[in-house]
Amino acid sequence: MSHEQPIEVEGTISTVLPGTMFRVKLDNMDQHEILAHLSGKMRKHFVRLTVGDRVRLEMSPYDLSKGRITYRLK
Repeated sequence: MSHEQPIEVEGTISTVLPGTMFRVKLDNMDQHEILAHLSGKMRKHFVRLTVGDRVRLEMSPYDLSKGRITYRLK
């Protein structure tokens, strides 16, 4: 069995939810909005995110409604 590679996309945080969860609006043509959580490295280094921040995230090819935030863009 092959290991599926995550899909990397960029987006903008639209809502901050409790428990380090966020609603992220993707930068594609349809403006999809997904539910995302922080990756372990970002939690470890106490990276703070607010509404309007640009982020890079990974999505599983199996569930395109959820993702993991891996990097905060400048």
